Amino acid sequence: MRQHHGFDNLPTIERPVVTIGSFDGVHRGHAALLGRVRKEAERVGGSSVVVTFSPHPREVLPRGGDDFRLITSDERKAELIEALGIDELITVEFTMAFAALSSEEFVRDFLVSKLGMHTLVVGYNHRFGHDGAVADDHFEQLGGKYGFEVIRAEALTLEGGKVSSSIVRRLLAEGDTVGAEELLGHKL
Repeated sequence: MRQHHGFDNLPTIERPVVTIGSFDGVHRGHAALLGRVRKEAERVGGSSVVVTFSPHPREVLPRGGDDFRLITSDERKAELIEALGIDELITVEFTMAFAALSSEEFVRDFLVSKLGMHTLVVGYNHRFGHDGAVADDHFEQLGGKYGFEVIRAEALTLEGGKVSSSIVRRLLAEGDTVGAEELLGHKL
C-alpha cells in the first residue's frame, strides 16, 4: 500500500475508487466497507483508495464534555488498512480551516480535481464537510455534477446491533476488551 500525506503531489492513481472516514479502530464494519471498495476497484480496473484524517476530527472540533480517546494510532490504523488489501492511503491533516470546507468544495477541489475520483463508496449514514447534515441523495447529486459514481454500502450488524467506533469506545471505557475486540475483528 502506498501512503500519501495530503493531496498535493499525488502520483497518478488509476480510476480511484474512494472511501472517506476516520476509520478509528478499523472495526468489522470498516473492513466490510473497505472490502466493497476493493471489489469496486477490481470491477472498474482501478485502485482502492482510503482518505482519512489526522488528527481525528473529534480531537480538533470543540465538543463540550467530550472525553474522546482514539482506539488506534495512525500507524496501527495504516497497518490494519494495508492488511485489508487497500492500494492507496491518503492522510489529510485535519484543521479548523479544513473543517470549514463544504462537502461540495471537498469533493470538487480534492477528490475530483486532485485525485480524479472515479467512484465514491460511502457508508449507510456517511456525512462530511461543514454541511454534514445534507440530503440523502447529496452525494449522488455531486456525482452527477462532477462525473463520478456513488455506491452506498449497508451497515454491518453483528447479533442484531450495528458496529461502530463509538460502541467500541464505550465497551473499552467499560473495561470490556473481549466485546470490543469482537467488534474490531482483531486484537487491540
